[in-house]
Amino acid sequence: MEITIPNNWTPRDYQMPLWGYLENGGRRAVVVWHRRAGKDSLSLNFTATQALQRVGVYWHMAPTQKQVRKIVWDNIDGKGRRIINQVFPPEIRKSSNSQEMKIELLNGSIWQCVGSDNYDSLVGANPVGVVFSEYSIADPKAWDYIRPILAENGGWALFIYTPRGRNHGARIFDMAKQNSGWFAQLLTVDDTKAISLDAIDEERKAGMDDDQINQEFYCSFDSALPGAYYGKLLVLADKEKRIGKVPNEPMVPVITAWDLGIGDSTAIWFCQQVGKEIRIIDYYENSGVGLDHYCKALAEKPYTYYEHLLPHDANVSELGTGKRRIDTLRDMGLSKTRVLPQMSVDDGIHAARMMLPKCWFDEVKCGRGLDALRNYQKEYDDKLQTFKDRPLHDWSSHAADAFRYLAVGIKPIRERRAPATYDTSLSL
Repeated sequence: MEITIPNNWTPRDYQMPLWGYLENGGRRAVVVWHRRAGKDSLSLNFTATQALQRVGVYWHMAPTQKQVRKIVWDNIDGKGRRIINQVFPPEIRKSSNSQEMKIELLNGSIWQCVGSDNYDSLVGANPVGVVFSEYSIADPKAWDYIRPILAENGGWALFIYTPRGRNHGARIFDMAKQNSGWFAQLLTVDDTKAISLDAIDEERKAGMDDDQINQEFYCSFDSALPGAYYGKLLVLADKEKRIGKVPNEPMVPVITAWDLGIGDSTAIWFCQQVGKEIRIIDYYENSGVGLDHYCKALAEKPYTYYEHLLPHDANVSELGTGKRRIDTLRDMGLSKTRVLPQMSVDDGIHAARMMLPKCWFDEVKCGRGLDALRNYQKEYDDKLQTFKDRPLHDWSSHAADAFRYLAVGIKPIRERRAPATYDTSLSL
């Protein structure tokens, strides 16, 4: 039996520029298309053609494994077909593993659904083609990890998404527009005519506000992520030019605020208080390293520290050593520490919201931290089709938690205790 790939699928007219670029060997593309413009459908069918031409590993990466199972592996298209059966018909497969969301083709290629929430668990793999689906809400570190692999093996990367504020999605699109080696395209409903104005009006009547409509159908980067705790406040900070270049003032001491990860990322914000302004001058995050790494990172920065704000669990004893992490940090030379009392997440978010209008952010040094704050959102209830009253735990949580601790712990300058109360024999 003869099977043609793409299998019972053809690109729409407005998709042809991207399809042509990819078919002709293009290796880097960023497409910002409106909702239901067929982003995943095109990407999957293109991947199928490539998997038959070059034997290798191919990934379709969504923000989380849960999401990629929902939008790709278990999904059914408008014609009632299971998507993976349309894209990879059984006749061209050697095996299929539902638990790992992986298909091996007869020619030896492997295609797999993965999530950016656990990209580091994929260490050792050598993908030659990667689709970053909904990249604007994915962990941008996944691209940092995959980029050198594709550069070495000549593989391709395709970023597909609708905007979610001026975050890493906006930055990579702006970069692609200026780079002749990249394909960049933004398509709204006015460009594609794929969704009627009547259908959009029905969405408005059903409760979708203008910000969401501009974002979902007109690809506006100036709308906040739905359900985001700090989205609108950060949009305002952008408009008020409070996100840009914020230099270190050498004569002003720096306060740090930490979220201590256990087998997870540790995040640290660096700020200075100048008058009524809270200047966020730096951000640092890492994972898979010990506390000594962070002490060294702070010592290498050109800052004079006033104090280090730590979460309440810094007082918890570790099971292996029986030693509190605050004591471990102090033994490593981190003086001027203050462990904050335990506070509800809601109270911390309120404190952060109250602090944000006073904040100025360095756009470059705080880039990942800002992306995380823009992405920090309420968990969504798929059954009830509404947001829950608790945060979604994802890659943005570490930066957001550290920012809450900063908001809770920072004091007006007049309330600071005298520096003489610290042990000045220690360097940090």
